[in-house]
Amino acid sequence: MKRLWSLLAPLLLAACSPPSVPDVTYFRLPPPAPLARAARPLSALPIEVGVFRGEGIYAEQALIYSLSADAGALRTYHYQLWSDPPSRGLQARLTAMLRAAGIAPLVTERLPASDPALRVHGRILRYERIPREGGYKAVVAFEMRVEQDSGEPLIEQTYAAEAAAADASMAATVQAFASAVDQAFARFYDDLAALGQDSHAG
Repeated sequence: MKRLWSLLAPLLLAACSPPSVPDVTYFRLPPPAPLARAARPLSALPIEVGVFRGEGIYAEQALIYSLSADAGALRTYHYQLWSDPPSRGLQARLTAMLRAAGIAPLVTERLPASDPALRVHGRILRYERIPREGGYKAVVAFEMRVEQDSGEPLIEQTYAAEAAAADASMAATVQAFASAVDQAFARFYDDLAALGQDSHAG
């Protein structure tokens, strides 16, 4: 009897012990795809890229997902987080991309309010993992606004994109997020560069 108890006791204790808590994993986007190098600077003014606005769950650090293809209901992962809130990560990514493209003599994340500049404001409309046939995809959408110091908008438009993940892993979804973000930012960059072409033509 004692021998039977000694064999069963570890199994009973294991059955009563609480399940292990998963490790929290922090993800960051891989380096961005480079934009086409600007033929000439947009203007002599510096460009300031502000922190993106994220409302509701888009202000959180957790990755957002949906169980349905129409994304009618959104959820957040408890243990799958971005290393930075998307509002800050997107600001840093767009700043680096515009700076590398040479679209202005200075592209920065912060300037004194009194300094003349072109100011870029972004708002996160969508930033989620969505199921698709055979896997997942990343869907993003940003409302982008470019202002002169007068507050007059030069650009006010929504840029959306999506990219399929290579497999069902979260790492593949993060790669898909990077691809979708870069697609949306490339379209915004084209419109931003067109402002410079118009000003030089005039």
